[in-house]
Amino acid sequence: MIEKPEDNSNLNRIPIRALIVDDDEGHAQAVADSLKRINCDCTVSSSSKRAIELIENENYDVVVTDLMMDEFDGLDILGRTKKELPDAEVILLTGHGTINSAVAAMQGGAYTYLTKPLDINELRTSVEKASARIRLLRRNAELSRGLDEKFGFEGVIGNSPVMHKLIEQLKNVAPTDATVLIQGESGTGKELVARALHQNSDRKNKPFVPLNISALPESILESELFGHEAGAFTGAVTRRIGKFEYATGGTLFLDEVGEMPMETQIKLLRVLEDRKITRIGSNDEKTVNVRLVSATNAPLREMVKKGTFREDLYYRMQVVTISIPPLRERRGDIPLLMEHFLKEMAQRHGREFASPTRAARKSLMAYDWPGNIRQFRNAIERMVLLDLDGVLDVDDLPEEITPVEVNESDNDTGLDLVGFDYLVGHSLKEVEQYYIQQALEMTGGKREEAASILEIGERTLYRKIKEYGLND
Repeated sequence: MIEKPEDNSNLNRIPIRALIVDDDEGHAQAVADSLKRINCDCTVSSSSKRAIELIENENYDVVVTDLMMDEFDGLDILGRTKKELPDAEVILLTGHGTINSAVAAMQGGAYTYLTKPLDINELRTSVEKASARIRLLRRNAELSRGLDEKFGFEGVIGNSPVMHKLIEQLKNVAPTDATVLIQGESGTGKELVARALHQNSDRKNKPFVPLNISALPESILESELFGHEAGAFTGAVTRRIGKFEYATGGTLFLDEVGEMPMETQIKLLRVLEDRKITRIGSNDEKTVNVRLVSATNAPLREMVKKGTFREDLYYRMQVVTISIPPLRERRGDIPLLMEHFLKEMAQRHGREFASPTRAARKSLMAYDWPGNIRQFRNAIERMVLLDLDGVLDVDDLPEEITPVEVNESDNDTGLDLVGFDYLVGHSLKEVEQYYIQQALEMTGGKREEAASILEIGERTLYRKIKEYGLND
């Protein structure tokens, strides 16, 4: 049963992030002071050029901007906001002589326009109405996260206890700007977890930029990270923007950080501390606003002890550590993953969806999957592609998987493990009996593990085993 999402009334207490743009600094500050009284966290910019930089690099819920300004006007601010922050609302302030322009701005997506001299109460009312929409979006996002928790979180699929714990971690960490270190064996889905963190954060409308450290020669790694100027070294014909600059406002995902050279580690630490980068061949520092998520399958703690990884960088990168369990430690998720990948592959390759036979399912459950999710996904794809008779059986298994015998004495209602059609035409008692038997088989008769997968007590499981006469 999917648990009821937690009450989200506390969302109304989260300040609305507002950007106030007006080349009259005194007027802008007065507007900000008035909005702070209705729980707005205000940033003031008296430069329209600086305001555009803020919109490109920061996150705001509401932008209140004057229409007539030097350099860039309110229409420019509106256009850039809609491009960079599509969920944000824009309120334009205008004099009577520019109402036609304000109406045109409404057609361009502005929330509303207010005329000067400004009525503060009218402004507060408009911001509160705009804020209500923002809070509704936040609430819907929270509800979606609650519904996703049972079977996944933006693509992170699992219903085992360890995955429940991991998904809860993701829910708590995603909305923050904390640096995160993801640990797990190769193929466990570290980049998928990083993307889930990004997609469920306020940075989701900004870039997610992945970079695999181990795939790059040491000679070009710093250029990839920080960029370079033309002529900085042989072959540097033009200026290059590095990943930190490209990811500004968003998330930079560094995979296999354990492979990073010591010299680059020192420079990365400086960036994390100062939030500034310097392109190779330049003396000018550039401020960057990037959330760093890193991943490794290397034992960084041991590397710190051996002196091959900087201790200060390690602690800076792992403000939060998320550990992804290998697939062999969460076999209860295999049926769910099997269903997900079968549907994906059937759609991708235009094949009719077919459930594996009981023998094939049992064999897939028994295998240890040293390559984890990546290997499992590839195995399912191979089975779909190479199947000749429309039945995914043991003859379709990859050669590294040894078929497991199915005893004729095993209880089986004939229900399919994959897909939801198994509910049709069978009683709840039959469904319960079948899945208890499946849980016992996948755990090798270990009642404690089976009870955990089924989310029932061991005493209840023991009673059900006796009631149905099951083999454990």
